[in-house]
Amino acid sequence: MNKISILIPVYNEQESIPILSQQLLDSFQNEFLYEVIFINDGSTDLSLNILKSVIEKNPSWKIVDLYRNYGKAIALQAGFEHSSGSLIATLDSDLQDDPSEISKLVDEINNGYDVVCGWKKNRKDPFEKKIASKIFNFFLRLFGGLRIHDSNTGIKVIKREVFSALKLYGGRHRYIPLLAKQKDFSVSEVIVNHHPRQFGKSKYGIGRYFEGFFDFLTILFLGKYIDRPLHFFGSIGFLSFSTGVLIEFFVLYLKFYQNHSFQQHVALLILGSILIIAGLQLFIFGLLGELFVEKSQKSNKYIKDIIS
Repeated sequence: MNKISILIPVYNEQESIPILSQQLLDSFQNEFLYEVIFINDGSTDLSLNILKSVIEKNPSWKIVDLYRNYGKAIALQAGFEHSSGSLIATLDSDLQDDPSEISKLVDEINNGYDVVCGWKKNRKDPFEKKIASKIFNFFLRLFGGLRIHDSNTGIKVIKREVFSALKLYGGRHRYIPLLAKQKDFSVSEVIVNHHPRQFGKSKYGIGRYFEGFFDFLTILFLGKYIDRPLHFFGSIGFLSFSTGVLIEFFVLYLKFYQNHSFQQHVALLILGSILIIAGLQLFIFGLLGELFVEKSQKSNKYIKDIIS
């Protein structure tokens, strides 16, 4: 029987913790072997004290207490590093997801998938969060090729070897399915129940949308071009260089066929020169990147397993 490690980041959820802990106890009973790891992400309320009282009654559970509020990605990574299960489940501590739904996700994992997300099809969130989620997932499907409805759901089940390959930090927890797909792991989703927030308010402000956008660009770039930087810089450099050359030829055309003077088109001459120089520099950056990759690359990075 696979052991499941349930990782639960906690940040100022003192009202939710007692209810959540009872839900966890009621949800699994003897269904499978599991451990619960609460990650206290710098809570400033009574969350840590309440967590300590919870684990006194459940000695197999544990708390990973962080120095300060680092964010969900670091919290999940810290919890994973202190886990022992062959399957990793993630769950938010705000009571909006049912712990009992983890069983459904495990069943889907047993169908041969590496990552299974909970799809909050009937989402109980404010209108602006629903719209932001739809836009977020649309871009993931469009540019990331990720064919699921809810990538940033808090409830997931992930095989241990997948989680160990992700290395979460910053805002990368939002892109766990995309990161897994980039490494050729299989991703699926299962419809789960979702509830309105009972206590407090969301810990995320509007700033997270900007952070999420830049994280998305970084992940797309690293996933597609990290091993072939010349493809990225060379493409942009070629476009810049070609545009600059066309502009310069256009100015020459105006000079020799339309009897214009160069002084009439100084701005175009300067623009064309800048684009040509920028294009050459970008191409050189790409070549240097290729040399760096060639020097630092190790074949072990590509080896999934050795069978003998």
